[in-house]
Amino acid sequence: MERLPKYIQSSQGTLWLTEDDRDNLKISYRIKDVLFEETSPYQHVMILDSFDFGPMLVLDGVVQTTSKDGYIYNEMITHVPLTIHPQPRNVLIIGGGDCGAAKEAVRYDTVERVDLVEIDEAVVRASKRHMPEVSGNLSDPRVNYHYIDGVEFAKTQSGVYDVIIVDSSDPVGPAQQLFEPEFYRSLHRALREDGLMVCQSQSPIFHGGIVKQTYRRIGQTFPYRRLYTAVVPTYPGGLWSFTIGSKRPIPAPERIRFDKPARYASEDILRRCFSLPAFLQDLLDGEDVPLPK
Repeated sequence: MERLPKYIQSSQGTLWLTEDDRDNLKISYRIKDVLFEETSPYQHVMILDSFDFGPMLVLDGVVQTTSKDGYIYNEMITHVPLTIHPQPRNVLIIGGGDCGAAKEAVRYDTVERVDLVEIDEAVVRASKRHMPEVSGNLSDPRVNYHYIDGVEFAKTQSGVYDVIIVDSSDPVGPAQQLFEPEFYRSLHRALREDGLMVCQSQSPIFHGGIVKQTYRRIGQTFPYRRLYTAVVPTYPGGLWSFTIGSKRPIPAPERIRFDKPARYASEDILRRCFSLPAFLQDLLDGEDVPLPK
């Protein structure tokens, strides 16, 4: 790089990426090398080779996924809804440009089509080339890439999908639209009569207001909802949440069956992930929490 971005520092010949979360928490990663850098029409995209987490996807200075632990997030945002749905055939992934969720979705023989809607082609291109541990250099013919805005794409769909996975970045800037009530209503229309959606809903530790708001808004659109968690070391707080909205009753966890190859997900994990810590259940049952400014 001829000029280092503001979130990359050089100290005695060593590069450090410093991620700033809400101006309250800073996390620094020691970097071996910059594998990819490009300023796309939408954001600054980098693949950095870190010492502890291996190659990592960084968008506008924020770590999105890493080769070390990306499989945890991708398995949990994908296998939970695809296992719950009785016969997932058509799957829509909004975001997910690292291809990790799509890689997991095509493990299901019932899946006939995966529409991956990622606005930034540079993210897909960089992830396929430099992060094979996450993307698997995905080339399955069932995956169709759409490099357009996910919010606008969802508005054009009606009764098409069995499962929709919203693999978004944090709710700031353009991604804010992916947490709005109007967007959830679009997803409801895009789903078939027995369809369900899932989205990442942030950290219960640091983003309680967003967790609560997302849970409430999905409940205003979908008659059935459930929140579950996983531990993703890269993300602030480690504990991460996902929220399901469904048109049909969500099966009891003990009815879940899972037999796909995975490194984090298992039948036991998929059943137990719906068991919430007391503080998180209190958060969902209580009053709204102020959102960070």
